[in-house]
Amino acid sequence: MTKITFLGLGVMGYPMAGHLARAGHEVTVYNRTAAKAGTWASEHGGATGATPAEASKGAEMVMACVGNDDDLRSVCLGPDGAFASMAEGSIFVDHTTVSTAVTRELYEAARIKDIAFVDAPVSGGQAGAENGQLSIMCGGDQADFDRAEPAMAVYSKLCRRIGESGAGQMTKMCNQIAIAGLVQGLSEAMHFASKAGLDGASVVEVISQGAAGSWQMSNRFETMLDDHFEHGFAVDWMRKDLGICLATADENGASLPVTALVDQFYKDVQKMGGGRWDTSSLFKRLQAL
Repeated sequence: MTKITFLGLGVMGYPMAGHLARAGHEVTVYNRTAAKAGTWASEHGGATGATPAEASKGAEMVMACVGNDDDLRSVCLGPDGAFASMAEGSIFVDHTTVSTAVTRELYEAARIKDIAFVDAPVSGGQAGAENGQLSIMCGGDQADFDRAEPAMAVYSKLCRRIGESGAGQMTKMCNQIAIAGLVQGLSEAMHFASKAGLDGASVVEVISQGAAGSWQMSNRFETMLDDHFEHGFAVDWMRKDLGICLATADENGASLPVTALVDQFYKDVQKMGGGRWDTSSLFKRLQAL
């Protein structure tokens, strides 16, 4: 049993922390909205902390799944941040999707305090978190990853170290770049089928069994055809992630023309009032044209 603190109880963090508790770890949680932390503790029998520092005191491992670069800095740094109370030799695992700049900044800040830091963004969405079937891509020192991997294993189907600090975040960028193009392609196919007078479900039944098949097709075509988008990974978060991808591409010279275009399509969805809609709402944008 490991003494673990989990910071951030959103749609991903809440079930992830729950898996840790059910696996027998001693879990303390912190959430910006304290009532949600209280609800989690009542459900899982864990403890809560009023600040990241209070929650992380005495923890062997601290995990975070928050919103963005600034959120991550706020739970790590300063007198109320986790680093202020974490013991030497403890480890911080970040599941947030953030920039490599903040990852490397915090990796260095942690090293000064003799705290290990592993960047470990996840893929698989809310369903993956709830079912313990996430894919986790990690960056950091090998020894630190080896220490953290058994805990991450309780909510993952695959957890792999890709390279040094920041490599996990770079891999998550690859993931989001690939998804952006896939969802737009699927949306266009479904839109074309609609305009051609074809039954969308029948079309998917056939093409999903060939080279066109994908996770997005299998898991999103029904809700797309039903005009249901109040679920899944929000457009606002996808635009945040794609912004990180595009900024990083400017730095390393990668060419991302499709990603840049799809990012603008998601901007259109936001203007339609769909900031909280699932990313498959690209189809709704096309249907509205």
